[in-house]
Amino acid sequence: DSSHKALVEDVKRACPHPWFCVVAVPVLFKQALENTDMEEGKSVSLRCELSKADATVVWKKGEATLQASAKYEMKQKGTVAELVIHNAEPEDA
Repeated sequence: DSSHKALVEDVKRACPHPWFCVVAVPVLFKQALENTDMEEGKSVSLRCELSKADATVVWKKGEATLQASAKYEMKQKGTVAELVIHNAEPEDA
């Protein structure tokens, strides 16, 4: 529906870089993702805070939906969703 599309567009505007999280239920971002410096080979964390606890969050890079793996770790506690990228590489920027 149009409200869901508007929410996704709001998320993309709030997070202009290719990493963003899309919330599967209509909630608002209390704190959007921010650009984060990374060091190659290290882990980097991306966090966003939502207006509703335990909302389902889908992490994407561009059009690709990320899955939990040795590379990507997804965490969520209450209203805070976090993506940890292990062994970060320039392609992850």
